[in-house]
Amino acid sequence: MSARPTRPPPGRVGPGTRRLMDLLGWALAGLLGGAAAAAAGAFTLGPAGATLAALLLLLLVLLQRPLRRFCPPERVGYVPEAGWSRAQTAHRVRRSRRKGQMPPVYPNGWFRLLDSAQLARGEVRGVAALGEQFAVFRDLDGKVHVVDAYCPHLGANLAVGGRVVDSCIECPFHGWQFHGESGKCFKIPYAEKVPEFAKIKVWPSCEAGGMIIVWYHCDSIEPTWCVPEQEELRSCQWVLRGTTEHFVNAHIQEIPENAADVAHLSFLHGPSLMSGVDLRFTRSAFWTFFQHHWQWHPEPEPNTHCSQMLVKHKVMLCGRHFPLLDLTVSARQVGPGLVFLLLKHPFLGRGVIVQSVTPLEPLLQHVVHRVYYQHNIPAFIPKFILWAESVQIERDIMIWNNKQYLSKPLLVKEDAAIQRHRRWYSQFYSKNSVTFQRHRETLEW
Repeated sequence: MSARPTRPPPGRVGPGTRRLMDLLGWALAGLLGGAAAAAAGAFTLGPAGATLAALLLLLLVLLQRPLRRFCPPERVGYVPEAGWSRAQTAHRVRRSRRKGQMPPVYPNGWFRLLDSAQLARGEVRGVAALGEQFAVFRDLDGKVHVVDAYCPHLGANLAVGGRVVDSCIECPFHGWQFHGESGKCFKIPYAEKVPEFAKIKVWPSCEAGGMIIVWYHCDSIEPTWCVPEQEELRSCQWVLRGTTEHFVNAHIQEIPENAADVAHLSFLHGPSLMSGVDLRFTRSAFWTFFQHHWQWHPEPEPNTHCSQMLVKHKVMLCGRHFPLLDLTVSARQVGPGLVFLLLKHPFLGRGVIVQSVTPLEPLLQHVVHRVYYQHNIPAFIPKFILWAESVQIERDIMIWNNKQYLSKPLLVKEDAAIQRHRRWYSQFYSKNSVTFQRHRETLEW
């Protein structure tokens, strides 16, 4: 007759539970740092301590995970109307507002299509942007390629059922294979010979700042400048701490033009983050304790495609300045769709927010912010900075989503930087750039 297993006396735990408590103690100590690790070696956790440690461990794990915030097009930027859903309100505003005499809708330059982490080896993804359909794939060697989505044979979409074969993408319809580097057809399964002229369009592309970016030019001109790589990102000194995604119903030029609009900064962004994003309620004197100093200027040769913006945020409480809370942001706009915002604080460390703006449609922009920060700084700090950035961008979105573009605005002399910015930004348009009216006349509209 086998012996029945005995339960530990009340108030005592079995060896398995004890091992779990020790494991939790050491895991918690590892997350808290060296001092806690030394303390963990001096004592072991009891049942109540193990429960508390498990909860604290879960909390710390969640805090370490990158923040991810996705806002659909109708979620922010509109005033709710009684009896209407958010989507209905957004649709009504988009159809009824005056568009104005706008510049071309797709400027020339580098634009983000995907995050690098969103495309695994051997994977194909379709992206609709800039009035084009792209098939983006990563070959088995890890290199990214961007080609036209439609097969030149009979028009099948390579991103829908297509697969990666070595360095080629295979059409799901008849098995034609196109090389990702040259675009030439490499194989036709049922043909004796592959015609020399059989090829697909290849778009110049690269990876930088954790993004897959494509070069767009209406005249198919090769890239005239490169996207700079942040050294701290390339060397992994800074790690990804969060991503936010927003959609803006406006012309792409409205978004970077904010950099030169000095007057709007204190008026729109002066109220504290606590006053929210609904502009009907943000103008509360109770929450107004931020001051901003803003400068913008274009860069000289050979970087005329870049501009610089310096912002200094000051915190004022009861009329007193607290310099320890000041934050300096140095933003560099690279072309029409990329911005690198370098963050610097004497105690909270350094990092960068990478902003990308990609036109999905003539008046629909996909705006993505990704924050990278020193790995030795607690993750909640860059997450808070990214959250604060999202609050400010959502205030802007409420303006952008409801405004009309004015080609000849009524400006005063203090607004001179706006006109300078428009002249600088005009370099990204050319004679054949797609206009809003021309886009509407196509079948895709």
